[in-house]
Amino acid sequence: MKPASKSNSSPRLNLRKPRASTAGQLKRRAGRIQDDLEPVANAAEEVANTRTLDAVARLGYAITAILHLLIGVVAVRLALGGTGRASTAGAIETLAQDTPGRVAVWIGFIGCMGLSLWQLSEATVRSRRQPARYRLSKALTSGTLSVVYAVLALTFANFAVGPGSDARAGTRHFSAIVLSYPMGAVLLSAVGVVVAGVGVYFIVKGILRKFRPELSFFNSVGGTVIDALGILGHVAKGIALILVGVLFGVAAVQHNPARPTGLDASLKALLDEPAGQYVLAVIGIGFICHGIFGIIRARYGRM
Repeated sequence: MKPASKSNSSPRLNLRKPRASTAGQLKRRAGRIQDDLEPVANAAEEVANTRTLDAVARLGYAITAILHLLIGVVAVRLALGGTGRASTAGAIETLAQDTPGRVAVWIGFIGCMGLSLWQLSEATVRSRRQPARYRLSKALTSGTLSVVYAVLALTFANFAVGPGSDARAGTRHFSAIVLSYPMGAVLLSAVGVVVAGVGVYFIVKGILRKFRPELSFFNSVGGTVIDALGILGHVAKGIALILVGVLFGVAAVQHNPARPTGLDASLKALLDEPAGQYVLAVIGIGFICHGIFGIIRARYGRM
């Protein structure tokens, strides 16, 4: 009886050994790959920690702040009965109207591309020694911002080398492409929900003053002013993004790819509502506050 028992148990042991061996081989192989990439990661981290990249990233923050200022000015002008395009493309177009403006647009491209690379370093090499949960959070937030700033840099480049594109036509083209798919209405609705969700995030961030850790100082006197700028700016931007999300949702429900979407269309839609011009004026002032806060963040922000 005992010998039979031994013969039955030995195959089980033999079956388990290859599994353990395979797992061990994969682990050792992954370790060797990590060791091979370590010098590359160290070199990338050294570049990411240079003052040059920090300076270019600060320039990028300043550029985005100026865009918010210009959008805010146009929004107030619209509320007062004027004309203009309250959008990123409209703001860049304002800068690119003459030769000095073209130079400013190229500077904008350099700043936003540098900010994109800085955010990419935050999502990768700068956080690689942190806990897994922190790395995942950085990969989602800073990684997304890296893409956003890269797209903004390409928008600057588009205006620097030519007349640029119509942002309104761009968003309509985007809606038309999405709605052309079988589940296009659902996808476009999802885009609207995501954009509106980002808007809610900005509102919460402003009300709870979650922007404070972004600055390297916060004294009592200056802090009160920065609080006001940060709250008004973040809430106004959040409301504008929610409006953009709503327009995407309406275009999806109506299955109308020609319906105007985007920031400019969202803000101008307020003019058709009762007391809409007053709401638009407040949002415009909020964007101006966000721009001033952005300039302060560019100078004194934590890097």
